[in-house]
This record gives sequence, C-alpha cells and structure tokens, in this order.
Amino acid sequence: MARINDNYLKLKAGYLFPEIARRVNAFAEANPKANIIRLGIGDVTEPLPEACRQAMIQAVQDMGERSRFKGYGPEQGYAWLREKIAQHDFQARGCAIDASEIFISDGSKCDTGNILDIFGKDNKIAVTDPVYPVYVDTNVMAGNTGDANDRGEYDGLVYLPITAENNFTAQIPNEKVDLIYLCFPNNPTGATATKAHLQDWVNYAKAHGSIIFFDAAYEAFITDPELPHSIYEIEGARDCAIEFRSFSKNAGFTGTRCALTVVPKTLKAKAQDGSEVELWKLWNRRQSTKFNGVSYIVQRGAEAVYSPEGQAQVQGLIKFYLENATIIREQLSAAGLTIYGGINAPYVWVKTPEGLSSWDFFDQLLEKVNVVGTPGSGFGAAGEGYFRISAFNSRENVEEAMRRITAKFSLT
Repeated sequence: MARINDNYLKLKAGYLFPEIARRVNAFAEANPKANIIRLGIGDVTEPLPEACRQAMIQAVQDMGERSRFKGYGPEQGYAWLREKIAQHDFQARGCAIDASEIFISDGSKCDTGNILDIFGKDNKIAVTDPVYPVYVDTNVMAGNTGDANDRGEYDGLVYLPITAENNFTAQIPNEKVDLIYLCFPNNPTGATATKAHLQDWVNYAKAHGSIIFFDAAYEAFITDPELPHSIYEIEGARDCAIEFRSFSKNAGFTGTRCALTVVPKTLKAKAQDGSEVELWKLWNRRQSTKFNGVSYIVQRGAEAVYSPEGQAQVQGLIKFYLENATIIREQLSAAGLTIYGGINAPYVWVKTPEGLSSWDFFDQLLEKVNVVGTPGSGFGAAGEGYFRISAFNSRENVEEAMRRITAKFSLT
C-alpha cells in the first residue's frame, strides 16, 4: 500500500478558516432566516477597480486574435508588469530592487508555503504568536516540526509572542534562529513595525546568517509616513530578506489571484558542504519547474493598478476599508471593549469580554447577533482571549454588525 506524508497527521483537526466555515454553515442550516454578517475571513467585497477590469477585458480581446494571442508566459511573470512593480512599489521608496528580482505568482499564501522548497530540513524556524496559520502549517507539512502540545505549539518552532504587554512587537530571540517569519502590518493583530524595529531584525539576521520572510500583504493600508512599507527600506535587508506582496487586499484580487515575491540576487544561504548559494537561482529553478505562471489576462489587470486611473481607484478602495476599520474601532471602544489595530491595517484585534475564550466569543457572536469574526486562538496560543474583526465588507454590513455587537456586548 502507498505511504502518506505522515507530517499531515500532526496538523490540528482543521485549518482555521474551514473550521469557521463549518460552524457558520451548521448555524445557517439550523437558522435559515438568520441574516449572517461575515467579518471573519479577510476577503474583500468591493468590485475590482475599473482600470483593472477594462485592462482585463482588452486582454481577453487580445486572446481572440492570432497576432495578439498569448500562450505560456514567462514563469517569472511578464517583464512589463515586473518593471511597473519595481518602479512604483520599490524604487519610488528608495529600495534598490530590480525587476529581475521580482517573481509574479498566484498568491502570497502560496509563496509563503512554497518558499520552504528551497530550504533544508535542519533550519531553526521562528514565528510570531499569534500568526497567520499558513506559516506554521506549511512547516508542519514539510516535516520541519515535531508534534503539537496542548496549547497547539509545535515542537521545533521558536514562538515569539506578540501581546499587549510588548505592544504587539516581535521580540528579538535570545537564541540563534535561521528562518524568521514577520508580517507587518500584522495579521491578525493589526500592529505595525517601525523602521527602527525592523532595523533591529535586519541586524540580527545579518549577524546570525538568518533569512527573514517578510509578508507585506497589507502594506498599502499604511497611512503613517514614518512607517516602512517594505523591508527593503531598511539598510542591509537585501542581504537577509525575502518579501511577499499581494494584489488581493489593495486592488481586490482575492478572486482573481495575483501576487509577487522578491528575492534579491545578493541573498545567499549555505549548502550542506558549506558553500554559499544564491537563493534567486534556487527560487527561479523551483518556479520554472513547478509553476507555469499567472495568466496573461490577470497580469494585464495587475499592470493597470499602476496607471493613474488605477492608482486613484485603488486608493479609493483602501480608504473605504480603512474607514470601515475606524467605524469598528470607535464603536467597539465606545462599548467598553479593549481594541487594538485598525489604524494602518484592515484588522481590529479585540480583547474578548471577561470570562470568554476566543471560541466562546465566536459562538456567542454567531448565535446571539449573527456576526462572524475570527477567534484569536486560531492564530496561536498567544491569541487566546482575543478576536479578529475584518474591515473587509460593505459599509452597510459593518455598521449593522457594530450596532448588533454593541447592543449585546456593551460593557459601558
């Protein structure tokens, strides 16, 4: 009989978001008249920017004419899109990133898991806690961990708690680690990182030969001019960091799928024989072997993000969701709940009312006011006692959800 990958058996019963969907679906079936408002999964609700839609329509027309038809594209992505990204997202902010160092993909979720393909099994890996579950689960699947304890923490991972006590910052570990996952603006807490804080991490990584996996999926929501949008704004980061970005949240591509990963050509790691190897070459080989690229149509849509019209429309989307976050913050604060985040990020991190666990609060919100959020414990042990509410929804739904929550759970 064929053998399975036993590492999958170490995973907790269900990935967080399918478990949420299971509970919500069960409630909806039992209560078919309930008007459920979903502020759990960070999925956008507003239409794609008009500039992107028109570009994709034109791309479809291209596919109908032999002279403009596109078959297999370059695995790394079309140069015209990579050049726009390099210019607008990096070089305009003083980051020395070349278009050749950018890889277009179908999602940063995929890339943050797939990046493990080019790293060995004997690396010591650090993750923040709470953390985006994909970082942990993909390491479990790859065999980089032992079993989980009663708190859901996996043997072999170094956990870096980010809590109210440390202002939700990722503390530099006292021990040497090889791979470090950082996400700022943070999912799920909505916290941000200053340049000084990221400089400390870069200094640590360079001193220990570590690699930082920097997830910047929410950088577009930063409004504070003092906060960095990219790890490459930090001196020395080209020599120790890989950055992941996405068009999902800024331009509404969650259902369209387009993202990017930056692997600087100066970035190196050691082979088993002690020699230094360029990671760009390994990632390029991995993508060329396992990935056929993002469709021409989608890449033309992503390119339109950088047109003057696209930039204005994307900023309009970001402003809309940040206004939603402000409504959530203000309403829940006025109700006496303790809240964090939601200023330079689309997520609000809520302290659950006294005596309620994260899943207890989830169940009560669902059953009593028909609102769905995300239990903090699903992001890690340090997330217990917290709850994530997403600003990704219509204005009408956000306002109605806050009305229901504050009416039922007000502490004032």
